[in-house]
Amino acid sequence: MSLRTATVERKTNETDIKISLTMDQVGAQDIDLHSGIGFLDHMYHALAKHAGWSLRLTCNGDLHIDDHHTAEDTAIALGMAFKKALGEPRGIKRFGSAYCPLDEALSRAVVDISGRPFANINLGLKREKIGELSCEMIPHVLESFAQAAGITLHVDVLKGFNDHHRAESAFKALAVALKQAVERTGSNDVPSTKGVL
Repeated sequence: MSLRTATVERKTNETDIKISLTMDQVGAQDIDLHSGIGFLDHMYHALAKHAGWSLRLTCNGDLHIDDHHTAEDTAIALGMAFKKALGEPRGIKRFGSAYCPLDEALSRAVVDISGRPFANINLGLKREKIGELSCEMIPHVLESFAQAAGITLHVDVLKGFNDHHRAESAFKALAVALKQAVERTGSNDVPSTKGVL
Protein backbone atom coordinates (compact mmCIF):
# COMPACT_ATOMS: atom_id res chain seq x y z
CA MET A 1 0.00 0.00 0.00
CA SER A 2 1.21 3.47 -0.84
CA LEU A 3 2.29 5.84 1.89
CA ARG A 4 -0.27 8.58 2.48
CA THR A 5 1.80 11.72 2.62
CA ALA A 6 1.59 15.32 1.42
CA THR A 7 3.50 18.58 1.46
CA VAL A 8 1.65 21.88 1.24
CA GLU A 9 3.00 25.39 0.93
CA ARG A 10 0.55 28.24 1.39
CA LYS A 11 1.64 31.85 1.13
CA THR A 12 -0.51 34.95 1.55
CA ASN A 13 0.17 38.56 2.52
CA GLU A 14 -0.49 37.47 6.12
CA THR A 15 1.22 34.08 6.49
CA ASP A 16 3.87 31.88 4.88
CA ILE A 17 3.26 28.24 5.77
CA LYS A 18 4.96 24.95 4.96
CA ILE A 19 3.48 21.64 6.11
CA SER A 20 4.56 18.04 5.60
CA LEU A 21 2.12 15.36 6.78
CA THR A 22 2.46 11.58 6.74
CA MET A 23 -0.56 9.62 7.95
CA ASP A 24 0.99 6.17 7.93
CA GLN A 25 3.60 5.63 10.58
CA VAL A 26 6.87 4.18 9.38
CA GLY A 27 9.42 4.16 12.17
CA ALA A 28 9.39 6.86 14.84
CA GLN A 29 6.98 9.76 14.59
CA ASP A 30 8.54 13.02 13.43
CA ILE A 31 6.69 15.99 14.91
CA ASP A 32 8.25 19.44 14.59
CA LEU A 33 5.99 22.48 14.91
CA HIS A 34 6.78 26.18 14.73
CA SER A 35 3.67 28.29 14.25
CA GLY A 36 4.89 31.11 16.46
CA ILE A 37 2.08 30.43 18.96
CA GLY A 38 3.10 28.01 21.70
CA PHE A 39 -0.35 26.76 22.68
CA LEU A 40 -1.33 26.24 19.03
CA ASP A 41 1.81 24.12 18.57
CA HIS A 42 0.80 22.20 21.70
CA MET A 43 -2.65 21.45 20.22
CA TYR A 44 -1.22 20.40 16.85
CA HIS A 45 1.32 18.22 18.63
CA ALA A 46 -1.48 16.44 20.54
CA LEU A 47 -3.40 16.00 17.27
CA ALA A 48 -0.42 14.54 15.40
CA LYS A 49 0.75 12.35 18.27
CA HIS A 50 -2.60 10.65 18.87
CA ALA A 51 -3.56 10.45 15.19
CA GLY A 52 -0.28 8.62 14.53
CA TRP A 53 0.97 11.26 12.10
CA SER A 54 4.37 12.63 11.37
CA LEU A 55 3.88 16.36 11.03
CA ARG A 56 6.25 19.21 10.29
CA LEU A 57 4.88 22.75 10.25
CA THR A 58 6.47 26.17 10.00
CA CYS A 59 4.61 29.46 9.81
CA ASN A 60 5.87 32.99 9.50
CA GLY A 61 2.74 35.00 10.31
CA ASP A 62 1.74 38.55 11.15
CA LEU A 63 1.69 37.98 14.90
CA HIS A 64 2.42 41.68 15.42
CA ILE A 65 -1.26 42.14 14.51
CA ASP A 66 -2.75 39.24 16.47
CA ASP A 67 -3.06 35.45 16.40
CA HIS A 68 -6.01 35.20 13.99
CA HIS A 69 -4.29 34.79 10.63
CA THR A 70 -1.65 32.36 11.90
CA ALA A 71 -4.21 30.15 13.67
CA GLU A 72 -6.71 30.16 10.81
CA ASP A 73 -4.20 29.76 8.00
CA THR A 74 -2.25 26.92 9.63
CA ALA A 75 -5.55 25.08 10.13
CA ILE A 76 -6.48 25.63 6.48
CA ALA A 77 -3.06 24.41 5.33
CA LEU A 78 -3.29 21.38 7.63
CA GLY A 79 -6.72 20.53 6.23
CA MET A 80 -5.35 20.84 2.70
CA ALA A 81 -2.46 18.52 3.59
CA PHE A 82 -4.84 16.02 5.18
CA LYS A 83 -7.06 15.94 2.08
CA LYS A 84 -4.08 15.66 -0.27
CA ALA A 85 -2.41 12.89 1.77
CA LEU A 86 -5.64 10.90 1.99
CA GLY A 87 -6.26 11.09 -1.74
CA GLU A 88 -9.41 9.46 -3.08
CA PRO A 89 -11.17 8.06 -0.02
CA ARG A 90 -11.23 4.40 -1.00
CA GLY A 91 -10.76 1.45 1.30
CA ILE A 92 -11.10 3.46 4.53
CA LYS A 93 -13.55 3.18 7.38
CA ARG A 94 -14.84 6.73 6.65
CA PHE A 95 -16.43 7.23 10.09
CA GLY A 96 -14.60 7.72 13.36
CA SER A 97 -15.58 8.65 16.87
CA ALA A 98 -13.75 8.96 20.15
CA TYR A 99 -14.08 10.11 23.73
CA CYS A 100 -10.89 11.38 25.32
CA PRO A 101 -10.43 12.66 28.87
CA LEU A 102 -7.78 14.91 30.29
CA ASP A 103 -8.15 14.78 34.05
CA GLU A 104 -11.56 16.37 34.81
CA ALA A 105 -12.28 17.27 31.16
CA LEU A 106 -13.97 14.91 28.71
CA SER A 107 -14.46 15.51 24.98
CA ARG A 108 -16.20 13.68 22.17
CA ALA A 109 -15.28 13.94 18.49
CA VAL A 110 -17.18 12.40 15.58
CA VAL A 111 -15.76 12.47 12.05
CA ASP A 112 -17.14 11.61 8.62
CA ILE A 113 -14.74 11.66 5.67
CA SER A 114 -17.73 12.79 3.65
CA GLY A 115 -16.41 15.23 1.06
CA ARG A 116 -18.97 17.66 2.54
CA PRO A 117 -17.27 20.24 4.75
CA PHE A 118 -19.18 20.96 7.95
CA ALA A 119 -18.18 21.60 11.54
CA ASN A 120 -20.12 21.94 14.76
CA ILE A 121 -17.71 22.78 17.57
CA ASN A 122 -18.76 23.32 21.20
CA LEU A 123 -15.82 23.71 23.56
CA GLY A 124 -17.34 26.02 26.18
CA LEU A 125 -14.07 27.84 26.85
CA LYS A 126 -14.28 30.73 29.31
CA ARG A 127 -10.82 32.31 29.39
CA GLU A 128 -9.84 35.04 26.96
CA LYS A 129 -6.54 33.34 26.07
CA ILE A 130 -4.55 30.20 26.77
CA GLY A 131 -0.94 31.23 26.48
CA GLU A 132 -0.83 33.45 23.39
CA LEU A 133 -3.79 31.77 21.64
CA SER A 134 -7.19 33.46 21.88
CA CYS A 135 -9.82 31.01 23.09
CA GLU A 136 -12.20 32.21 20.36
CA MET A 137 -9.67 30.96 17.79
CA ILE A 138 -9.60 27.37 19.10
CA PRO A 139 -13.01 26.34 17.70
CA HIS A 140 -12.22 28.37 14.58
CA VAL A 141 -9.06 26.31 14.06
CA LEU A 142 -11.14 23.11 14.13
CA GLU A 143 -13.75 24.62 11.79
CA SER A 144 -11.09 25.81 9.35
CA PHE A 145 -9.42 22.40 9.36
CA ALA A 146 -12.73 20.64 8.63
CA GLN A 147 -13.59 23.03 5.79
CA ALA A 148 -10.23 22.63 4.07
CA ALA A 149 -10.13 18.86 4.66
CA GLY A 150 -13.65 18.41 3.27
CA ILE A 151 -14.88 16.48 6.28
CA THR A 152 -17.87 16.57 8.60
CA LEU A 153 -16.74 17.20 12.16
CA HIS A 154 -18.55 17.39 15.48
CA VAL A 155 -16.52 18.14 18.62
CA ASP A 156 -18.08 18.65 22.04
CA VAL A 157 -16.45 19.13 25.40
CA LEU A 158 -18.83 17.30 27.71
CA LYS A 159 -17.35 18.36 31.04
CA GLY A 160 -14.40 19.97 32.73
CA PHE A 161 -13.51 23.30 34.30
CA ASN A 162 -9.89 23.86 33.20
CA ASP A 163 -9.84 25.44 29.75
CA HIS A 164 -6.39 24.02 28.92
CA HIS A 165 -7.70 20.54 29.70
CA ARG A 166 -10.95 21.15 27.79
CA ALA A 167 -9.12 22.27 24.65
CA GLU A 168 -6.49 19.56 24.77
CA SER A 169 -9.00 16.76 25.35
CA ALA A 170 -10.92 18.04 22.29
CA PHE A 171 -7.84 17.82 20.06
CA LYS A 172 -6.99 14.36 21.42
CA ALA A 173 -10.53 13.14 20.74
CA LEU A 174 -10.31 14.53 17.21
CA ALA A 175 -6.99 12.77 16.69
CA VAL A 176 -8.33 9.38 17.74
CA ALA A 177 -11.51 9.82 15.64
CA LEU A 178 -9.47 10.79 12.55
CA LYS A 179 -7.13 7.83 13.04
CA GLN A 180 -10.15 5.52 13.11
CA ALA A 181 -11.85 7.14 10.10
CA VAL A 182 -8.83 6.86 7.78
CA GLU A 183 -7.96 3.31 8.86
CA ARG A 184 -7.58 1.06 5.86
CA THR A 185 -10.11 -1.76 5.51
CA GLY A 186 -8.21 -3.84 2.96
CA SER A 187 -10.83 -3.23 0.27
CA ASN A 188 -10.79 -0.77 -2.61
CA ASP A 189 -14.40 0.31 -2.17
CA VAL A 190 -15.58 3.87 -1.82
CA PRO A 191 -17.50 3.75 1.49
CA SER A 192 -20.68 5.38 0.17
CA THR A 193 -23.96 4.23 -1.35
CA LYS A 194 -23.41 6.92 -4.00
CA GLY A 195 -20.14 5.30 -5.07
CA VAL A 196 -18.29 8.62 -4.67
CA LEU A 197 -17.26 10.84 -1.79
